[in-house]
Amino acid sequence: MARRNYHHGELRAALLDAAEALVRERGADGWSLREASARVGVSSSAAYHHFASRDALVRALRRRVLGELGERLSQEVGRTAGPEAGADHQRRLVAVGRTYVQWAVDDPSVARLAFGAGAPAAGDPASDSTSDAATPPHPHDVLDAELDLLVEVGGLPAAARPGADFVVWAAVHGLATLLVDGLARLDDPRAVAREAERVVRAVLTGLTHEAVPSQGWPTPHSAHTKRRTGRGAGK
Repeated sequence: MARRNYHHGELRAALLDAAEALVRERGADGWSLREASARVGVSSSAAYHHFASRDALVRALRRRVLGELGERLSQEVGRTAGPEAGADHQRRLVAVGRTYVQWAVDDPSVARLAFGAGAPAAGDPASDSTSDAATPPHPHDVLDAELDLLVEVGGLPAAARPGADFVVWAAVHGLATLLVDGLARLDDPRAVAREAERVVRAVLTGLTHEAVPSQGWPTPHSAHTKRRTGRGAGK
C-alpha cells in the first residue's frame, strides 16, 4: 500500500470520502475501517486517530450526509419564490419533498445509511461532537422551518402544526422507501418529482382540513428533535 501524508483535517475528510464510496459499492455493512484506510493510503492505526472504530466512522459519515442533504433542501427551497399573497403556498414544501425523494432514488445506498439503524441516540457523545457544530441545517430543521412559514402565511392552520413535520416526513420518506426498495415503480424517471408533489400536496391538504381531537394528536420525536430540544433547554 502506497503511504500518503495528510494534514490532520485532510485525513479525516479523506476517510469519510472513502467510506462513502465503499457504502455506494457494498452498502453500509460490507466494508471495514482497514479497507477505508487502505483506500486513502494510510494505516488503520492512522485512521484510529480520527475514528475510534468503524462505527464511529459510520456515525460521522451519517452526520455529514445529513448535513449535505439539509443544505441541498435549503438550496432548492431558496430557488423557490417566497410565499407572496395569492401564491401557491405549498410549493416550497413541494420542493422539499421532491428533492428528498429524488436524492434517495439517485443515491439509495447512502440514503439507507443516513436513515438506517444505528443512528446516534440522544445523549450519545458522538452525536454532539464539535464536527456537528459547523454542519448545514439538518433536513428536519428545514422541514420544520417551512411548515412554520406555511402557518405564518395562512396555508396551514396553527392547530394542525404540532407533529405535522412527522406526518409530512412519514409520507415523503415512505414514498422514497417504496421506490428505492422496488416495492413501487414509476416507468418514467421524470414521474418521481410529480409523484412526490402529489404526496406532499395530499398530506398538506389533509392537515389543513383535519379535525383535531380534543386530546390532541401524539407528539412524535426523533433522536435529532430530542437533541435539539436538549440544546434549547440548555441555553
